[in-house]
Amino acid sequence: MNTLRTAMLLAAMTALFMGVGFLIGGSGGMIIALLFAAGMNLFSYWNADKMVLSMNRAVEVDEKNAPEYYAIVQALAKQAGLPMPKTYLIDSPQPNAFATGRNPENAAVAASTGLLERLSHEEVAAVMAHELAHVQHRDTLTMTIVATLAGAISMLGNFAFFFGGSRDNNNPFGFVGVLVAMLVAPFAAMIVQMAVSRTREYEADRRGAEICGQPLWLASALDKIARGAERIPNPDAERNPAMAHLFIINPLSGERMDNLFSTHPSTENRITALQQMARQMGGAAPAAPREAPAPSRPDEAQAGPWGKPPESAPPAGPKRAKPNPWGRNPTGPRGAGPKGPWS
Repeated sequence: MNTLRTAMLLAAMTALFMGVGFLIGGSGGMIIALLFAAGMNLFSYWNADKMVLSMNRAVEVDEKNAPEYYAIVQALAKQAGLPMPKTYLIDSPQPNAFATGRNPENAAVAASTGLLERLSHEEVAAVMAHELAHVQHRDTLTMTIVATLAGAISMLGNFAFFFGGSRDNNNPFGFVGVLVAMLVAPFAAMIVQMAVSRTREYEADRRGAEICGQPLWLASALDKIARGAERIPNPDAERNPAMAHLFIINPLSGERMDNLFSTHPSTENRITALQQMARQMGGAAPAAPREAPAPSRPDEAQAGPWGKPPESAPPAGPKRAKPNPWGRNPTGPRGAGPKGPWS
């Protein structure tokens, strides 16, 4: 049912795009709009992931310079039956994460350093499970197409005044059609885009909770991320608001209400749904996510946001910094036990 709903919304977006072309230039304008949309979608299919990662200044990491973060994604991808995605870090204090890529074989997940520093080990696992759910459902491609069409419709609306309404362009509605294209079409495109985004977030929450096995871990993570996003700005996202819908929580200021004008469902509604899912799963109440302890000694400061190194690690002493993009290890070393890296 969710897939059918998304397909209908995509069809509505395509029809709206063609309708704007018809209002501006008649049947010829509709054909041009269709061809233009196809070209933009083809470009987005191959290049959108690179553009999104570049706009957020994300840097690819591996098991050497982000061992625990990489191990979490690796274990969760195996749990979900997905290929290992490329793993990126964003040097931003705002806790957040997103996924991108045209299919599971060419996917990428990205988390901010603020997410790894402010959330517990279990909460990070739940967030990355949510992002892998987007990959599994191919939401990254769906949302890229929707964002591209929405942007193109808005652009057509902006250009309608200059290119529409003349006597020789086969426009059957004249200047009235141009006004509709300028004012109504971008607004309608925004509504469709928001509807698709909100639909996919609820489903990714559900599947992400299934992958990590604990809905309350994700509920706790969403609460922390939402509160962090309210206090900590994300300048890269503010400069490129069209990609806000990709993040697990809206990185922009404002837009906290669950209505047609928000890119995400309200955090409260999402948490309520996850709590209800936890009750339906039954059994013993899951353990609460562990808090990241603040270091009390200088040697503990090297342990990262999830506590001290394993006991098998060498005693404290002069340490050589591990290579990574920012001269520090934002995840900290930690061994993966038999129950997985987040247990």
